Amino acid sequence: MFRWISQNYRTFLWAFVLSVAVWVAAVTSADPDETRALSSAVPLKVVGQDPSLVINSKLPAEVEVALRAPRSVWEVIEANPQSVQALLDLSGLSSGEHIADLQVQVDARPVQIVSVTPNMVTFTLEALSAKTFPVDLSLAGVPAIGYQAGDASLDAAEVLVAGAQSQVQKVERARISINLGGIRENFDQTLKVEVLDENGQKVDGVNVSPETIQVTLPVTQQGGYRDVAVKVNMLGRVAGGYRLTEISVFPPVVTVFAADPELVRALPGVVETQPLDLQSARQDISARVALNLPAGISVVGEQTVLVEAGVSPIESSVTLSGEKIEMVNLAEGLTAQVSPATLDVIVSGPLPILDKLTRQDARVTVDLNKLTAGTYQLAVKVDVLIADVVVESILPNTVEVVILPAEPSAVTPTP
Repeated sequence: MFRWISQNYRTFLWAFVLSVAVWVAAVTSADPDETRALSSAVPLKVVGQDPSLVINSKLPAEVEVALRAPRSVWEVIEANPQSVQALLDLSGLSSGEHIADLQVQVDARPVQIVSVTPNMVTFTLEALSAKTFPVDLSLAGVPAIGYQAGDASLDAAEVLVAGAQSQVQKVERARISINLGGIRENFDQTLKVEVLDENGQKVDGVNVSPETIQVTLPVTQQGGYRDVAVKVNMLGRVAGGYRLTEISVFPPVVTVFAADPELVRALPGVVETQPLDLQSARQDISARVALNLPAGISVVGEQTVLVEAGVSPIESSVTLSGEKIEMVNLAEGLTAQVSPATLDVIVSGPLPILDKLTRQDARVTVDLNKLTAGTYQLAVKVDVLIADVVVESILPNTVEVVILPAEPSAVTPTP
């Protein structure tokens, strides 16, 4: 038995190799390998970083990865993109400049990493530094006339700036900026803290805690000043057939002043303009109008307000009854009859124009171009010869046209 096996072991070996080859071929044909790039970039994750060091370089946020794997493995990866990770391992690295390869881990088997872009990065590690800075409040602009700002209040007087030592050393101050230009109400906002170098330029790459600070600042009106609304005083009516669409005034609120504060306090909260003449107006009006103020009270700043009045014609509609239908482009040698011979047209537009509209201002046609003898159902076309008038409806909008050969005319012989 053993002699027979020893004499035929080569045959057994070849049979085993062939069977494995056949199995691999069968598996490969059923689940072929595919090489392609991941449909989305892989986020780069930093691991092993010494907590006393910070990266003072810009690293790529994502990397492009191409893999080779069976189709079934690709289905697993596409269903769970988090199964592919790109890592930058900083374990054991000290401060200074470094060049490191990026590592890609795939939680699926079998798989081959074909390419990683970029495949390495250059970066600098620096010692972590932190420093506390008082917060400066920078005020720009001035409140509206008649108003004054009080003392500001911050919910945090200082901030902690942390980051790479070289970046923290650049910071000279922390600042919050407020623009008070034209303000009339108390200021209460949460603003972002800026960290600046000695030249007043923003320093990037550092963490600021807290990032934002709430600032409150009281704004009060001075004695003798008061804000009042403006009411437009209108005189007359627009022309017949027209309507007033809107009235606007700018500024809608004005500041008034009186040496005696009691005078402004006695105002009802609104002042009227001098009369705006609308009599027989047919178009929009834009005019500067003075205010009607009691004695001893004056307007702060511009002495007039801009009033704009919209004037538009009233829209309406009318029916033009019994409009005769005109047949055009009838070929020679043919005659045509249309039924019905007249129709009604409903038009709309500005009322002053419609009041003057006549039957002659509309042309109703049926186009017989290239038509031969026969019976047709044709659409009607209406052209209004006056601008701003729109055809709303045609009753009926389709007519019957019968086209016949023209009868030859009788010829009388001449002696």
